[in-house]
Amino acid sequence: MFSGIVECTGEISKVINHEDILSIEVLCPDGFNKNLQGGASISVDGVCLTSKDNGNKALKFDVIGETISRTNFSKMVAGDKVNLERSIKASSEIGGHLMSGHIHCTGKVIETQVRENTKDMFIEISDKYSPYLIEKGYIGINGCSLTIGEVINNCFYIHLIPETLKITNISKLDLNDVVNIEIDQNTIAIVDTVNKVLLAQKSS
Repeated sequence: MFSGIVECTGEISKVINHEDILSIEVLCPDGFNKNLQGGASISVDGVCLTSKDNGNKALKFDVIGETISRTNFSKMVAGDKVNLERSIKASSEIGGHLMSGHIHCTGKVIETQVRENTKDMFIEISDKYSPYLIEKGYIGINGCSLTIGEVINNCFYIHLIPETLKITNISKLDLNDVVNIEIDQNTIAIVDTVNKVLLAQKSS
């Protein structure tokens, strides 16, 4: 599990396409992978990946087809910046919201407004997930726990503070960029439960 509070960004140094997996290598800041054990879970742009063969500054992962199909990883190239977060401990402070690192879909940036210290973005996602877009609810974007602003059909605004722009790769996003979306699991459970109850009432 993750908190959605990104610790730092890393840089993609290698992307190798195999027949059935994508192998990637990420250079991370000093200290990020201190005492990191092989098999540990790392959030890479919001995607929970299993680490392997870690060097002093390098994180290595294998990504399977199911993950590639649901994320922006197919567009990943060397030099890209990715958001990194290590998995939380039972004693960790949850500054964002609990996230699994299981991406539901991708979204597309269709509008940006950059000010001196802040940035607003309007993001479009699949109609399939629009019922779970609730103003002031939580959403994960590239591993960042963010608050949903105004919702219009299958699109929503996010409003970014200076700290988020400083630490994450969200500051670099521009029109038509594709982002990884994780819907808040509590929101999904509540919406689906209410819909089932209403459907049962109509049928009775």
